Amino acid sequence: MKQITRSAALIAATGVVLGLAVPAGAFDGGGGRSEALEWSACEGDGLDPRQQCATVSVPMDYSDPGGRQIDIVISRIPSENPEARRGALLLIPGGPGGDSLGDPSGKGQKLPQEVRDAYDLIGFAPRGMAPSTAVSCDVEYGDLAASKLRPWPAADGSVTENMATARRVSDACAENGGELIRHISSANEARDLDRVRAALGERKLSAWGVSYGTYVGAIYAELFPHRTDRFVLDSNDNPDHVQVVRAWLAAFEQGVEDVFPEFAKWASRPGNPDRVARTPEEVRSRFLALAARLDREPLPRPGANPPVLNGNELRQAMLSAMYDPDDFPGLAQLIRAAEKGKVPPAPASPPEEVLQNYLGVGAGSICNDSAWPTDAAVYQKGVTESRAKYPLTAGMPRNAMLCAAWPFPPKEAPVRITDRGPSNILLIQNERDPATPLSGALKMREALGKRAVMVVNDATGHDAYLANGTECGDDLASRFLATGERPGRDVYCD
Repeated sequence: MKQITRSAALIAATGVVLGLAVPAGAFDGGGGRSEALEWSACEGDGLDPRQQCATVSVPMDYSDPGGRQIDIVISRIPSENPEARRGALLLIPGGPGGDSLGDPSGKGQKLPQEVRDAYDLIGFAPRGMAPSTAVSCDVEYGDLAASKLRPWPAADGSVTENMATARRVSDACAENGGELIRHISSANEARDLDRVRAALGERKLSAWGVSYGTYVGAIYAELFPHRTDRFVLDSNDNPDHVQVVRAWLAAFEQGVEDVFPEFAKWASRPGNPDRVARTPEEVRSRFLALAARLDREPLPRPGANPPVLNGNELRQAMLSAMYDPDDFPGLAQLIRAAEKGKVPPAPASPPEEVLQNYLGVGAGSICNDSAWPTDAAVYQKGVTESRAKYPLTAGMPRNAMLCAAWPFPPKEAPVRITDRGPSNILLIQNERDPATPLSGALKMREALGKRAVMVVNDATGHDAYLANGTECGDDLASRFLATGERPGRDVYCD
């Protein structure tokens, strides 16, 4: 089996139940250790030699569990102290379009020793993601550009080209995605995870879900509450059961406004070698002026997709840099160079095969989870309003993704996240997060009610726990995973 490494920046953020929920106990793997899985060395670079991989078969269509089966590839690093072992900690990736196969060797090793002692660390490639049974829409190369995957409108705010792209890409997915693409959804990913639990021989799962993984984790906790042990949901999506991904896309408006002032303060600091301007206000005005100029007069950028730096490419670079303050210097350098009419080389892109796979899984997830409007006027109205109120994101968050032309109606209604179930969830969230802003995370907190407590970090960036958060927040999440001790109420960590 082949493990494909993906770009973290690409994966981050684009990244349901009516009758198809698996009945309680229907696929009970029991409480003993499973011997059915055949573990072997994982393929890939830089992996911990202890990490092994195996394959779990799951139904492609859960309404026909005896029909066609597909493969879900999982990975594992066992507990480092069998005597202290509690169970399995599932690492749920962001996306849609991310995988966590390498995470037991990667971010899993950042977990404190007592957590690594308590759990087998489990990664997986969700349905549709290679090396699990994979899908691809085989779209035109130009439609793989990051500024196409996120629906930036034309320079004048028109959505006409976005609607044409939606039709073109949806047609390619319908033609090339096969039957599997119709069965990729967040609810089915959660159902797959319960099959993984059973294959592992675990009565319950603990989990660390990040970004889109918080939504999958919340769905799992809704569908299988009796199968949840200790859940940490990190950088939380708004669980809006009507809009689903449309709500996440719209959240970029506020998320960027929450984070850009931090960049502007940093980029105007005296002594900063990448200083853009003298004041935060001037950083903002210069960025907006540069984006408008590049809308009119793009700069050549050989080797990039597209091979120019236009206004939307600059905006996309800004959005990507907001995920992690460590990326602020690169954005500042791009602004300074572009103002002088120069463009630094474009960052390396993942292989086209990986991008095609990412797009296929993302398309299936976001379009099958809920129906999107098909009328261009709906998007044009939203884009026009958004551009006026949130100029940094130029209307993109309310624009049409490919789902505006998706030919398949959803097979089921989205899962509604509720407060029914055990109180064993800890939410951890940065106060300034461009992709999953605090305003949306509070909706997750509200939906889960008494099931959860929330830790809010006085911190900037996407991914909070053991990444861009605070020592206080990290300690609380680690203590919960290791001991089950959870704050009695919501906490603010500064």
